Amino acid sequence: NKDIKVVVVTPDAALGKKATACPTVYLLHGFGGHAKTWIEIKPNLPQIADEKGIIFVCPDGSTSWYWDSPVNPSFRYETFISSELVKYIDEHYKTIADRKGRAITGLSMGGHGAMLNASRHKDTFGAGGSTSGGMDIRPFPKNWDMAKRLGDYESNKEIWDTHTVINQIDKIQNGDLAIIFDCGEADFFIQVNKDLHNRLLEKKIDHDFITRPGGHTGEYWNNAIDYQILFFDKFFKK
Repeated sequence: NKDIKVVVVTPDAALGKKATACPTVYLLHGFGGHAKTWIEIKPNLPQIADEKGIIFVCPDGSTSWYWDSPVNPSFRYETFISSELVKYIDEHYKTIADRKGRAITGLSMGGHGAMLNASRHKDTFGAGGSTSGGMDIRPFPKNWDMAKRLGDYESNKEIWDTHTVINQIDKIQNGDLAIIFDCGEADFFIQVNKDLHNRLLEKKIDHDFITRPGGHTGEYWNNAIDYQILFFDKFFKK
């Protein structure tokens, strides 16, 4: 029940009379970002779309963490991202309307949102990623409006437990999702990313995990997204 801005970057291959169906990568922004965040971080996204034949979809996620909020029924961003938006994009653009042609990733809050949605909706997304993502939100109970969406941590630990990415891993088996995530070594989210890596290793779930020098910055994400797009492109071509 609201208008949500979405930037869609459409490759030449998906346009015109000879349009061919193209795969789609959903790119989620971080806390304090908006629909144009990814275009600002990566101004050459249109050229990459043309080169790879990939549609990029960048929705505005407000400060939602891409959950359906148990506290505020009007905040239903998981439903929006994984159901309403995908349906709209498939109806209005020349997409490969199948999980084999859909990937989702994002930065920071958006990395959390992408991995959460991919894990919980593996019938919708075939691949999931994150760059500098909040893979476990529980060490940060007072930050980034999360308590507004989930209730305060002390009184709602069970809700926090069921809404953090690291606890979604129980929903997937090896081979369910193609997974890539990365984090800079100077990033405040580095430890929760390493924790997720170790959890996936324990469960013997294949994934790509990359750390490199860098912090929680646009410069880092501008570089990191290239490797994620390469990973997704390989997934689409399988």
